Amino acid sequence: MRAKKLLAATMAAVMTLSLAACGGSGSSESTEAAKEKVYKIGICQALEHPALDAATKGFKEACEEKFGKDKVEFEVKSAQGEQTMCTTIINNFVSSEKDLILANATQPLQVAAQATSTIPILGTSVTDFGTALGIDDWKGTTGVNISGTSDLAPIDQQEDMLKELLPDAKKVGILFCSAESNSRYQAELFEEALKEDGIEYKEYTVADSNDIQSVTTTAASECDALYIPTDNTMADNTANVKNICLPKKVPVIAGEEGICKGCGIATLSISYYDLGYRAGEMAYDVLVGGKDISSMPVETAPKVTKKYNKEICDDLGIKIPDDYEAIEAE
Repeated sequence: MRAKKLLAATMAAVMTLSLAACGGSGSSESTEAAKEKVYKIGICQALEHPALDAATKGFKEACEEKFGKDKVEFEVKSAQGEQTMCTTIINNFVSSEKDLILANATQPLQVAAQATSTIPILGTSVTDFGTALGIDDWKGTTGVNISGTSDLAPIDQQEDMLKELLPDAKKVGILFCSAESNSRYQAELFEEALKEDGIEYKEYTVADSNDIQSVTTTAASECDALYIPTDNTMADNTANVKNICLPKKVPVIAGEEGICKGCGIATLSISYYDLGYRAGEMAYDVLVGGKDISSMPVETAPKVTKKYNKEICDDLGIKIPDDYEAIEAE
């Protein structure tokens, strides 16, 4: 009997420590102590891009408002699209015992998930957490030290946009980087929508930026229109896509506003600033409010907006309905 009691006490202690590692139990004493602490947060951004930059900005501003500017310190690093650099950054965050890690985009999220099971991790600008983390039976929460905000816009509505603006398109090319699992996830959803409407499609994938010139040229030669999902590799090379597609009069429907601004005609836009801001609020809930991150649902953008690229639409002679907003030129 004494052995059983000892085992029970030991298990209770382990469970208490586990809860603390995932953000605390939320007792009033721990919450008061948390408010006096200066929190150190590591931010790993996959690469420098307007959408990801906006998410980082929103996260930092939310944290400064919630914690207080003097109560939070950030270390912001860009992996510049490199897996090795991303791993180095995340490992440094872990070894320096950051209080929380913000993983801005899928690659940093995957690396952080492998690097630590105790430091709270918030992902943002991640399309599908289930795919990114290899969770087959996705229910909206991870069950581990991870939560965050997803940038997945309604794919079926993006396909509706293509039909609305390009009713004569007979064959659609789906262009994305094969190394980005979330891009494939979006591509498959878009293909399902096209299949339901009887529209022919074909995938065109690049392994990295070196393939974009040749693959995009082939896609633009074989298709009436292209769809590019939210994809970091393509987002970093929109000028190349535009220089190929525009002379061939091949319109591009984009998965997000940054890609649309560079080479697309229209997109169903979300605010990456808002996604990052909400992740910042979640960071406060975990570190100060004591919420269990493992049971916090991953959240999506509260609203979407139809937007179009006026310059490219004018060049292609595409008429845009009144319920679309023009993307502001820089």
